Amino acid sequence: MTARDLLPGRGDYDLHGPVLRADLLAGVTVGVVALPLALAFGVSSGAGPAAGLVTAVVAGIVAAVFGGSPVQVSGPTGAMAVVLAPIVAAHGPSSIALVSILGGLVVLVAGAARLGRLVGYLPWPVVEGFTLGIACIIFLQQVPAAVGATAPPGKNPLLGAANAVAHAVTGGGTAVWTIATVALIAAIMLALPKLHRGLPASLLAVAAATIAAELLHAPLPRIGGLPSTLTPALPSFTLGAAGDLTGAVIAVAALAAIESLLSARVAVTMTRGGPSVGPTRPDRELVGQGLASIASGLFGGMPATGAIARTAVNVRSGARTRLAAITHALVILAVIYTATGLVSRIPLAALAGVLMITSLRMVPLPTIREVLRASRSSATTFAVTALVTVAADLILAVEIGLLVAAFFALRHLAGAAHARHDPLPGPATPGDEHIAVFGFEGALFWAPPNASSPTSPTSPTTSSSSSCACPACTSSTPPEPKHSAKQSKNSKPAASRSWSRASGRTTGTC
Repeated sequence: MTARDLLPGRGDYDLHGPVLRADLLAGVTVGVVALPLALAFGVSSGAGPAAGLVTAVVAGIVAAVFGGSPVQVSGPTGAMAVVLAPIVAAHGPSSIALVSILGGLVVLVAGAARLGRLVGYLPWPVVEGFTLGIACIIFLQQVPAAVGATAPPGKNPLLGAANAVAHAVTGGGTAVWTIATVALIAAIMLALPKLHRGLPASLLAVAAATIAAELLHAPLPRIGGLPSTLTPALPSFTLGAAGDLTGAVIAVAALAAIESLLSARVAVTMTRGGPSVGPTRPDRELVGQGLASIASGLFGGMPATGAIARTAVNVRSGARTRLAAITHALVILAVIYTATGLVSRIPLAALAGVLMITSLRMVPLPTIREVLRASRSSATTFAVTALVTVAADLILAVEIGLLVAAFFALRHLAGAAHARHDPLPGPATPGDEHIAVFGFEGALFWAPPNASSPTSPTSPTTSSSSSCACPACTSSTPPEPKHSAKQSKNSKPAASRSWSRASGRTTGTC
């Protein structure tokens, strides 16, 4: 692979009539679906709805142009919002732009260093446990808004949800209105896909909840003011601030790389059996995602990643090239310039409802059952990763999940390797006391008897690292010659080793 493979080219697009129409239609569909999600993830992260919209537009275009997947859709995601929430609580919303730029630089360097293929080595139970943990966190983070309460910034989402529910039970207030709004959102999002899969359920649900809130003059918190233009602005940068954000930058960069590459891999599996959409280049994908986060930070946005749900909608809508993802960003840009007044009236509880249903759809139940039934080691790895994700930290969860998976892999490897002492074939003959037959099964590492000896290969001295431990090989004196009858009967030399490919067994005879 050359440096040219990491850059855009003319072959990235197909402007012929049928493909062009399919891309434009898919882009409009994804844009309609992505609008409420961009607002919701911006609010959930603590950066604000404006940051979500800016990220969807700027990062969506840059990642589509420079990324390595023809059908990937990028923007703000739930996993990134989960990582950014404690950063906002500790350093303030103004730190998000700087974290986005620095994290993008790390991802860009990783792509230039050709590290994109490493994500393929992540064990399946770790990935699924990580995804389930993120889904749980997203749901728990929306509970306070769903019951009309506020959670302290930086608090564990499980504790924050429990306190919010307790406050709603004892306090009342707007809880009735917010719960009713969430219930309306859930009912519409669950019912519309059963009527027609092409309907933008999340957008229609938010529109219905907003109209109902306006007609009933419901006392619900709203999104509020949004920017009507996109203006680049450099964040304040000092070495001290960059040092304080080092851990946050590493976490953001790791998550952006992992989630984007996993989303691109999912997109590849979804396009199989359909029209060809071209190859996915993981290294170029990292370069594109790094540039997207840098550009988003320069416009006051948040770090971006590949969005699995929006990418799935893009593929199902017939997208063929990256023009579809560009169109999706332009649709959201049109909303920023023409409909910010209407969007500002959306109740926050409506966005909470959208994210709750989205989180429930992130990990389907059949996948969980498949992981749990695969093996005890897979089930344990899956459960540990999910629990650590919810209780502690996302990056720590991946690290612990990898350690657990490695432990079970080594234990299985050690348990599969063993040696046995086989009896000599045929009737006993003189000289059998100098013969030993061993059978080895499993993963073995062989070394010649004198491989590490500094002496000549013809020297009769036997190294202590000999691969055979029978008395004939470990003795300091050469064994007596084998009986001629025994030699002819077994048709084997005095010392030999054979490998059986059928059984995976190595047999040493001395």
